[in-house]
Amino acid sequence: MAIQQESLKDDVWLVRVDGRLDQSQTPTLEAVLNQLLDDGRATVIVDLSLVSYINSGGLRSLVSAWRRARQQEGDVLLCGLNDRLQEVFTMVGFDKVFQIYPTLTAAQRAVKKGK
Repeated sequence: MAIQQESLKDDVWLVRVDGRLDQSQTPTLEAVLNQLLDDGRATVIVDLSLVSYINSGGLRSLVSAWRRARQQEGDVLLCGLNDRLQEVFTMVGFDKVFQIYPTLTAAQRAVKKGK
C-alpha cells in the first residue's frame, strides 16, 4: 500500500491511498491523518479509488480522523469508493457518517461550496 498526500487549494489536504487497507497498513494511514490534524489541517479528502480492500482497522482509522477533524471544525471526506467499498460503508452505516463522493473533483466542489 502507498499513501500520498498533497495540499489542495483553500487549506484542503488530499490523502491518496493505494492498495489494501488492512492491519499491516492501517498504522501508516493513521500516522498520516494524525500528522495532518496535529498540524491544524482539519479538512482532508481521502481518495480511496485505488483501494481494493478495507478491514475494520482501516474503517476505525478513518472514523478516528473524522472525529478529530470535526472537533477542529473540519471534516474528512471520502471519494472514489469502488462498489465493494461502498457496500462495506453502507453495511456498517458509515455512509451516514461520511460525505462520500464518486470523484475527487466532486469532493473538491463540495468543500468549496461549504466554505
